[in-house]
Amino acid sequence: MNPCPCGYLGDASGRCHCTPDQIQRYRARISGPLLDRIDMHIEVPAVPIHVMRSKNNTDPVNSEQIRRRIQKARTRQINRCGIPNYQLNNQDIEKFCHLDENNSHLLEQACKRLGLSARAYHRILKVARTIADLEGSDNIASPHISEAISYRRLDREFMY
Repeated sequence: MNPCPCGYLGDASGRCHCTPDQIQRYRARISGPLLDRIDMHIEVPAVPIHVMRSKNNTDPVNSEQIRRRIQKARTRQINRCGIPNYQLNNQDIEKFCHLDENNSHLLEQACKRLGLSARAYHRILKVARTIADLEGSDNIASPHISEAISYRRLDREFMY
């Protein structure tokens, strides 16, 4: 969804003139329970036209490398649980997304501070497990949890 009714909130051009009240009403159109069912919500800035039209791709990571990395992570998931992480139910999450005491405390504090639901808690665990899988890690570590929490942007903003 756009960040505001006009779609330009945060754009460097300064084109957005939406009031905080207009932004709040616009964002309130998506309900909390629906938002909870979305694993990741992040801001994606607009790509300038000159970058899109450029024939020089300076990105050091190409699509083939990314594809191979994702295939490895998916294979890791299937070998561990028999299903990909996104299909894990709550019992599977408890079994395959185990956290040590420090990491459990980190996630608990984030949930309290951000007012996250149990559903959001489980979504964060599945995303953290996937991030760990992409890195080839057997265990979920604090950077994985922190990154997964960072993908819950709209939970950190006043939505309702």
